[in-house]
Amino acid sequence: MMERPPAEDFSVLVLASDLGIDARSLLSPSQRRARAAEEAAGVADPEEWHDCSEEDFSDLETLQVLRFQGLDKSGNRILRIAGKYFPATVISGERLKRYLSYKIRSELPDGPFCILYMHTTVQKEDNNPGMFILRQIYEEMPLEYKERLQVVYFLHPGFRSRLAIATLGRLLLSGDIYWKIKYVSRLQYLWEDIKKGQVEIPEYVRVHDDVLEHRPLTDYGIEPDPLHLSGAPAMEYSFGRHEDKWPSRDYL
Repeated sequence: MMERPPAEDFSVLVLASDLGIDARSLLSPSQRRARAAEEAAGVADPEEWHDCSEEDFSDLETLQVLRFQGLDKSGNRILRIAGKYFPATVISGERLKRYLSYKIRSELPDGPFCILYMHTTVQKEDNNPGMFILRQIYEEMPLEYKERLQVVYFLHPGFRSRLAIATLGRLLLSGDIYWKIKYVSRLQYLWEDIKKGQVEIPEYVRVHDDVLEHRPLTDYGIEPDPLHLSGAPAMEYSFGRHEDKWPSRDYL
């Protein structure tokens, strides 16, 4: 009989999918050094990060996609992003990068800040620049701004957005930004972190919030009454009642 070659030693590490594990801890020392060198080479200089002070962004300013407003309860300056206002079909990802750089460099004061992203009634085809573009924007952001960003309030996320971020988000988004996302399903929960009056809430956001309040299953992608039949009048008679004068029959 032929002898089997000796099996090589190996180990299996099983991780639960809902644990927050930094994959860099599983790299070898040489791989860690190479990864650190790549990250250091890719760190952007705040002075050179998309220097576009001469570019005209008046069209985006009119849309009010990005606005710096008040403070949250932790003292972080709020960058309000209204997703519905962003025309993804006509504005390129590169221009969005430059516009965000322009807003942060020209209007963000010193100190920490947060993002309030309103996902309310956002349409994937019309208003979503794509997760790859969002990743590039964050990866190219200077380390100084990454460290100053404390939390991302994700208002009205919806079932599909939660699912996409829970799956693809872990692969496409940096670990530090992934764990800064805080889902906020209703405005009443937003006021736990931001005082009323600190940020302007568009009317369409308030209207949508009222709809969700009366139809909570919509948060999970379930339309409880798609044909709006709940208000239809009830039938005045029913079928199948054996006592309603069914003729009797005598059996021989």
